[in-house]
Amino acid sequence: MEENNEGGNLAQVQHVVLILSGKGGVGKSTLTTELALALRHSGKKVGILDVDLCGPSIPRMLSVGKPEVHQCDLGWVPVYTDAQKSLALMSIGFLLEDPDEAVVWRGPKKTALIGQFVSDVAWGELDVLLVDTPPGTSDEHLAVLENLKKQHKVDGAILITTPQAVSTGDVRREITFCKKTGLRILGIVENMSGFVCPHCSECSNIFSKGGGEELAKLTGSVYLGSVPLDPLLTTSIEEGKDFIQTFPDSATFSAINSIAQTLLTSIQNP
Repeated sequence: MEENNEGGNLAQVQHVVLILSGKGGVGKSTLTTELALALRHSGKKVGILDVDLCGPSIPRMLSVGKPEVHQCDLGWVPVYTDAQKSLALMSIGFLLEDPDEAVVWRGPKKTALIGQFVSDVAWGELDVLLVDTPPGTSDEHLAVLENLKKQHKVDGAILITTPQAVSTGDVRREITFCKKTGLRILGIVENMSGFVCPHCSECSNIFSKGGGEELAKLTGSVYLGSVPLDPLLTTSIEEGKDFIQTFPDSATFSAINSIAQTLLTSIQNP
């Protein structure tokens, strides 16, 4: 896969980061959303490209509904979540006629749509573009990576896991995928690492703990940190509210913000 940095619609995008996991249900879309909000609150212009065909949930998490997608001379115009246009979103969910209908497509149709999606969104100026991918290491991931590399240098990937061994085992395969495709691993995040009590704020380890950190050590990857299960975060996501703005004093906010700042440092000083 040769890199061509001439740009196209990604010409004014400074950094491109993929969010990956070998397993579904680990909170990839949640963390993509919260990292984007944390970066925006630190003064960055951020974009999210949601290419999860089977579960495009970020429009709900950002409370943008199903807006009509407009076109300009350069392609599709992303949907902005704020008046300042500091957070842009393009989701495959915007293009589906019925959000409750399953996407039953064979591989070639999926990869063709992803190729068009990656190249035909007019992002304009962005500091960081986060790409939320489906779980696994399938044709869709290769299509995303190959089409991105035609236009832009991909800074790397953040891998999301939960503490349990069954999840870290799947993420280990994702690490192999990254190495085979030449994709830099920016770090590993352990999500659902403990449960924050809504009454006393004490964190209890209802699953196991430390699987993500141990995986990072075993594979020589950077451990970016852990994010607990937090009912306040869950409620914010369900209602499409900005958790970081609503609960700036929570330990969960501190964890997400720390990961976002470490990510910024890593991509700005490769």
